[in-house]
Amino acid sequence: MATERILIVDDEETLCEVLQLNLENEGYDVDIAFSAEQALALDLKQYSIILLDIMMGEISGIKMAKMLKADVNTTDIPIIFCTARDTEDDMVMGLNIGADDYIMKPYTVRNVIARVKSVLRRTSGTKIHNPSANKSNILQVEGLQLDLEFKRCIVDGVETKLAKKEFELLAYLISHRGKILSREQILGKVWSDEVVVLDRTIDVNITRLRSKIGVYGSYIVTRSGFGYGFRN
Repeated sequence: MATERILIVDDEETLCEVLQLNLENEGYDVDIAFSAEQALALDLKQYSIILLDIMMGEISGIKMAKMLKADVNTTDIPIIFCTARDTEDDMVMGLNIGADDYIMKPYTVRNVIARVKSVLRRTSGTKIHNPSANKSNILQVEGLQLDLEFKRCIVDGVETKLAKKEFELLAYLISHRGKILSREQILGKVWSDEVVVLDRTIDVNITRLRSKIGVYGSYIVTRSGFGYGFRN
């Protein structure tokens, strides 16, 4: 049974109560805050995930999310925005802040529960327990983990086979997370030992990587005319 603790932050009391009841039926411990101010007065470190409305009082959900991501004690807590703000720009802004998902109102309870379970699968219980492992040899983004020493790729707890160049390409992108790398930079780093490499080679490996690493494939971004990157 799930033991994760969830915080719902929304000024719609009825909606909060419905979500709380259904999430508790799934085995989660659920608390409610009807404003960002009320939520920020809690010990937020105890929560495994926060469901956060955007349009609230003086402190909006966006402002609260920025505060959480800026605090070393709460920066790793997953956030799902649940909001009536449904434009693509709103969604992109929410994800760029660091939210793990974005659900637009009106939504079904089943959809919210499914999204919560998906985010928790990616962000909890996926670390490989090896006390002797050197953390500097591990690259990790949520449930995606690269072991640079043993050349292993773990996706949500399951080892995924990558070809040598695929592994090196992914490691290079993640180690420069948040930056767009030019084709020349990628070729020079990943294919430096080969005499002739076509630009198409990068495209093919990017496509393969996206298909192999599941939901994290969407983290690899393309900027036409510039190159590739791994988003924050």
